[in-house]
Amino acid sequence: MMKRQKSTHSAQAERRATTDIWFYAVQTLSILAWIMFLFALVMSFYAAPDKNYGVLRFHDIEIRRFWLTPLTGYLYLVLWFSALASYFSLMIDKYRSRRRRDNPQFHLYFLLTVNLIWLVVILHHIAD
Repeated sequence: MMKRQKSTHSAQAERRATTDIWFYAVQTLSILAWIMFLFALVMSFYAAPDKNYGVLRFHDIEIRRFWLTPLTGYLYLVLWFSALASYFSLMIDKYRSRRRRDNPQFHLYFLLTVNLIWLVVILHHIAD
């Protein structure tokens, strides 16, 4: 007589033989999106207007009160590419994953949200 094995629905065996090309595409796009975001942070330091500190006024140091137009244009493009890379990574992962317990990629939702908000803030400051 054959013994019947216990099967639990929560502990399913992993049936994926190897990682596919889409997994590497998602990983590459998410890493590129974060690198572009970090590059945008550095670029915004140089493109944004200077802060008007009291010590600068005391020593009569000139303060730039406007955004640098060429750097702001590059910053805008880098932020868009970062947002698009995170969006495409999310879409590839959405159509690739079939299980609920697959990685939900919350960091990409966060990155996409921050990029879009930052783009709106830059447009608002440039329009003024």
